[in-house]
Amino acid sequence: MMEKKLLSIQKLCAWYDRKKPVLSDFSLELAEHEVVGLIGLNGAGKTTFLKVLSGVHEGFCAEQLVMDTHAVDFSDRAFQRQRYTVFAEDASFSYFTFREYLTYVCKVYGVAQPDISELVAGFHFGEYTDVLMKDLSMGNRKKVFLITAFALKPRLLLLDEPVNGLDFASTEYLYQLMAGYREHGTLLFSSHILESITLTCDRVLVLEEGRIRESFSQGEIDAAGIREALVV
Repeated sequence: MMEKKLLSIQKLCAWYDRKKPVLSDFSLELAEHEVVGLIGLNGAGKTTFLKVLSGVHEGFCAEQLVMDTHAVDFSDRAFQRQRYTVFAEDASFSYFTFREYLTYVCKVYGVAQPDISELVAGFHFGEYTDVLMKDLSMGNRKKVFLITAFALKPRLLLLDEPVNGLDFASTEYLYQLMAGYREHGTLLFSSHILESITLTCDRVLVLEEGRIRESFSQGEIDAAGIREALVV
């Protein structure tokens, strides 16, 4: 049984060139406290959709956007404070250290600074907390945003290709955090790695040519079935 509905998106279209939409007639409902994976071939629209939800892609329109039974605008401050996004690559805040960035984010979201010791240890990040982000490797930059995300525990957490650039131990730790996120809120993430989908999700959505073509729920989620859906 589906939990209380968190977000409903009906007939969304998104584009870079309006004559060539990346997403077309795209509809999706997310429940409170579920982990949902988006999977699809390159160009299917996964990253574009997450950018729309994150308020950083302006080329879109939708018939209906509803959160908690109320119409919502993805660029509204009230909505922004309920979601946090970790992008596949992010070169922002290069002259912040992790600690400075976390302090800044907590002020923006209006929350007290959380205890991050367990997350820092889990991602093996202890020696990098006071290093400028411009001097970090791609994987350690990714950890800055992942640690911040799981420390904030927003109602809606968005991750774009979350394991890209991570070492094996950090990837395993991330899977634990993702699978357990339903205790705190709703997690929606994109991935091209089947392992990340099968180990963490309550639902898997197969995206093809800008639409959700197939959906798998608990008990149906297995690598063979999803792989077959991708290549058909």
